[in-house]
Amino acid sequence: MQNTKHEILLYYKYIEIENPEEFKNEHRKLCEDLGFTARIIISKEGINGTLEGLPEQTQKYIDIMHADPRFSDMHFKRSPGTGNAFPKLSIKVRDEIVSLHLDEDVDPRVMTGTYIQAEELHELINSDEEFYIIDMRNEYEHKVGFFENSILPSLKNFRDLPQLVEDFSHLKDKKVVTVCTGGVRCEKASGFLVKHGFTNVYQLFGGIVTYMEKYPNENFKGKLYVFDGRVTMGLNVDSPEHVVVSTCDTCGAVSDQYIDCAHIHCKGNRHFVCCLDCVKRLGGYCGEECREKDMVKKMVIV
Repeated sequence: MQNTKHEILLYYKYIEIENPEEFKNEHRKLCEDLGFTARIIISKEGINGTLEGLPEQTQKYIDIMHADPRFSDMHFKRSPGTGNAFPKLSIKVRDEIVSLHLDEDVDPRVMTGTYIQAEELHELINSDEEFYIIDMRNEYEHKVGFFENSILPSLKNFRDLPQLVEDFSHLKDKKVVTVCTGGVRCEKASGFLVKHGFTNVYQLFGGIVTYMEKYPNENFKGKLYVFDGRVTMGLNVDSPEHVVVSTCDTCGAVSDQYIDCAHIHCKGNRHFVCCLDCVKRLGGYCGEECREKDMVKKMVIV
C-alpha cells in the first residue's frame, strides 16, 4: 500500500568519480543525516541510486546534488513511496553502477544513443513513421509490463546481449529506440548497438518510469518492475485502461504478483509470478517439488 508521506527517487549519472570509497563515506553521512533508506551504487564511472524518504528531505538531497558541478544536470525520477521500500541504507562501491558484465564495455560518455524525450516517443508511436522499440530489460522485468509491439529479447542477464544482438541485426539501418526502467542500462545498451553497426539509435530519456508518469496506461501496458520493496509499480491501476499482461507461472491465471519461492534452496531462489489462489494452495512455493522438499526436511528434523 502506498504511503504518500514518503517519496522514492530514482537517478543515475555517468561521471568520473576519482575516489569512490571517499565519496561513498561522504554520501553515507549525507543520507544518514537526511534519514533515508536506499540502495546506492558508486563506482569510478558514476552513481546509480534509488532512495526513499520524506519529500522535504528528498528535495534537500536533490538540491545538494545539483549544487555539485558533477551532478548539476542529474535527472531525478520521483514516485510515491511506501515507507518500507528498502530494509536499510545500503551504499556500495562496485566496478559498474549497473551490473552489465559486458566483455567489450561501452563508455556512454563517448558512445551512446541519442536521447528521445517521452513526449517525442509518444508522438512517434502515434505517427506513421517506421521505428522499433527494443526493451533492454531482463525477461522477468518485461513479463509484467512492456510497450505495445516492442521487441522483447530473451535476456536472462544483460551479459546475454552480445549473443542476442544478431536476432535484430536486420534493423541496423532502421530507427530503433532502446528502453529500460530508469534509463541507466540504455546508456550502454544503445552504445553497444551503435558500436555494432546500428546507424539510427535512440534511447528513452528518463526510462519507462518517466513515460508512464506522463502517459499512464497508454502505450506501456501492465506494470513496471522496480528494484525495491514495491517490486512492481503501476499508475492509475483502477482505471479501465489499465491491463494486467502477465499470468501466474503455476496455473496460468491472470496475475502480476511476484513472490520468491518459500523454499530457500529453490534453484536460483526462484522469483516468479503467482496468483493469490496458488499462493494459498502451494503455501508460497513455486511448485510441488519445492514444497515436498521442505516437508521432508521438517519430518527429518522432527
